[in-house]
Amino acid sequence: MSVTPTGEPAGADPHRWWGLVIIALAQLMVVLDATIVNIALPSAQNALHMSDGNRQWVITAYTLAFGGLLLLGGRIADLVGRKRTFLVGLVGFAVASAIGGAATTSGMLFGARALQGVFAAVLAPSALSLLTTTFTDPKERGKAFGIYGALAGGGSAIGFVAGGLLTEYLNWRWCLYVNIPIAAIAVFGGLALLHDRPGHAGARLDVPGAVLGCGGLVAIVYGFSEAEPRGWTDPLVLGLFAAGVVLLATFVWWQTRAPQPLLPLHIVKDRNRAGCFLTMGLAVIGMFGMFLFMTYYLQVILGYSPVKTGMAFLPLTAAIIVGSTQISARLLQHAAPRMMMVPGMLLASGGMVILTQLTVDSEYATELLPALLLMGLGMGLTFMPVFATATSGVAPRDSGVTSATVNTAQQVGGSIGTALLNTIATTSSTAFVAAHLRDPAQKALIVREGVVHGYTVAIWWAAGIMLLAAVVAGLMVTARAPNREPAGTPVPESVP
Repeated sequence: MSVTPTGEPAGADPHRWWGLVIIALAQLMVVLDATIVNIALPSAQNALHMSDGNRQWVITAYTLAFGGLLLLGGRIADLVGRKRTFLVGLVGFAVASAIGGAATTSGMLFGARALQGVFAAVLAPSALSLLTTTFTDPKERGKAFGIYGALAGGGSAIGFVAGGLLTEYLNWRWCLYVNIPIAAIAVFGGLALLHDRPGHAGARLDVPGAVLGCGGLVAIVYGFSEAEPRGWTDPLVLGLFAAGVVLLATFVWWQTRAPQPLLPLHIVKDRNRAGCFLTMGLAVIGMFGMFLFMTYYLQVILGYSPVKTGMAFLPLTAAIIVGSTQISARLLQHAAPRMMMVPGMLLASGGMVILTQLTVDSEYATELLPALLLMGLGMGLTFMPVFATATSGVAPRDSGVTSATVNTAQQVGGSIGTALLNTIATTSSTAFVAAHLRDPAQKALIVREGVVHGYTVAIWWAAGIMLLAAVVAGLMVTARAPNREPAGTPVPESVP
């Protein structure tokens, strides 16, 4: 690529790094909103009189709407233009946050969270597509994706810190209100700094595909969540799983016949992209499960305050940022993506194995901190090459939907991970208490030990799932480093 006398890439947007700040701000808002309300959930539950069975929908309504509609959001971005959908997504997200913050009933809060997910599904793929169009120099793009990957991985942990501070010093409602000023800054910045080509006039929305795909994902995730109170063999749970499989199979069949498919199957058939999508989904299943268990372990078992719980996640966030921006971003131009993804998943799995040794009185510095650092470093090494490889060299008409598919893998993995691992933990805890409770005087201690036992069983599953992610990345992601492609093979410099 040619450069100007000042060393800038020829034709590069002079405001691109400020544009990255705006894109990163919007992405951070979307990602941290999946977790920021976790620590505030007990307060919100008391204020709005939610039942224990219904409180999960504060989290699930958001992740389901987000993950289920992302592909449609990507197609909308292709149809009407990414900058326009980016701005509409920001405004809608802010309005939904205001409704949620002002909620007077649990149903109003659930609806607002679902509406947040809908607008996040429009916003997220637009942000990733704008990133690929803003940075055309491969070296600069590596740095930009390093920052983006750090936010994608660290945003969830940042959400815990912010949720703890806002809940303890203000009110749980501010976990939603805080999005309004962030969105306002991003809107004004986006209007001034972001540039995009017009949408593709030939693009059309695949409404049947959206209904089938979203319906299938909702049925499966809802089935996982209902398996906790009802059991795995309950007719409703089995029916939901069966319906989800049928809907998703029909979705795949329809994509081969739709005039303008929601998910062109050639995107998924590409070995490297399919490997990235699957690695992302598996990695996030384990990560979201860890977030859930560590939050309750720190607050309920060790007695941490909301702020102290949030601060306990800071080393994880720092490690993700270091892994993404200081290691992966520097290696991406010189090493094949799987040379970072495989060690990254192995490190994360190792961190999970350390957490399986937790007891009711574990020490943070010696037993939790090493695990969090390994997890963070592993996630940072993995996320950045996944985002960069999955979106590299995509045809212009498919850039929005490809970006959406990466985010879909992340959100669906988070939804399934939370529901599946929570069900495993609860089932294991119940069995432990039933087997060990012989003296009623020891009930409180046995219950606490049972809760921790459930966490460690589920964390073993999470460690195995992350190990599987390492195998998938090693076998499926065969892309080479950009500067080691065979002679005559063009290296895509931009995705218009």
